[in-house]
Amino acid sequence: MSKPNLARRVAEAAEIALTTRKYVTFIDVVTGLRWLHSRHVDTWRQGRAGTLAELAAVDEDRLLATAGLLREWALAKGLRPVDTPYVAGTRDRRELRFTSGHGQEPFRVHWLSPDLSEARVRKLTEPKVPDLVAVAPLDAWTCASCGDTGPYLIMEEDRPHCLTCADMDHLVFLPSGDAALSRRAKQESGLTAVVVRYNRRRKVYQRFGLLVEEAALAAAEERCLADEEVRERRRERDRVRRAEQDVDFRARMAAEIARLFPGCPRERAQEIAEHAAQRGSGRVGRTAAARALDENAITLAVIASVRHLDTDYDRLLMSGVPRMEARERIRERIERKLEEFRG
Repeated sequence: MSKPNLARRVAEAAEIALTTRKYVTFIDVVTGLRWLHSRHVDTWRQGRAGTLAELAAVDEDRLLATAGLLREWALAKGLRPVDTPYVAGTRDRRELRFTSGHGQEPFRVHWLSPDLSEARVRKLTEPKVPDLVAVAPLDAWTCASCGDTGPYLIMEEDRPHCLTCADMDHLVFLPSGDAALSRRAKQESGLTAVVVRYNRRRKVYQRFGLLVEEAALAAAEERCLADEEVRERRRERDRVRRAEQDVDFRARMAAEIARLFPGCPRERAQEIAEHAAQRGSGRVGRTAAARALDENAITLAVIASVRHLDTDYDRLLMSGVPRMEARERIRERIERKLEEFRG
């Protein structure tokens, strides 16, 4: 890839992050370029990789060049640089490394918009201590210290340890599902760990629950019982608010589809927007790029619709054709349909 082309792609990925959150990080850009998936970043943050570069689809030189291009773009936009430490979710809280080289500073910078409020700036720039992370493994594993096993493992010095060897076997498990109870139990507990489990279908680590002190859990349950009615009213207001936001977002996405693809019937554009933007679906419409109405993300949503509704892609998959081969077979049909939709 030529430097001008890379600079353009870096700018596009950075612009999406800036529009969505009013600040940009190196992580935002490399995930936006699809050199890293969020699951790779999770693995790195958990302390299960020596460097982020080990998990990337490009070499360290390309990552360093990208950090430099991000800096040039951010300075031209008048963004404020803030050096932000990255710490692993391990007991030793060691500094995370982006590459094997000595200079990690270019990758740690957060570029803040001048439009950010002072309160938001303080929150972004104050030192953050990450949660300890315990993994609920799907496969058999062995503790590096005692040779035993267990339902959860803690990474220390890039090796898995059981809760007993990590001095955390006095904690009890609180499953996800009740946000107020989880938040309060974490506040009450002197030692906590976020439990994650790998979702093979979505290929990401998902939050599974918390490990907290038993007394803290009991105290949190008492607090929740005391204001249960108030929290239920608040949850209902939040449900209404989210539903209104979803309706507005789907309408804006449908309008953008109609603008980019004027030949697409209005009902079809609405169906694509409703399907792609469904909350909790993990589809392209829920990505940061789609929420910013990025042209590439909107196009991907239309392509997904065409793939499943206007080609025999699903039949090919059911007949045993590999996914990438099936996509190659239908590529020309998709292009013809997109040209039709573009009018």
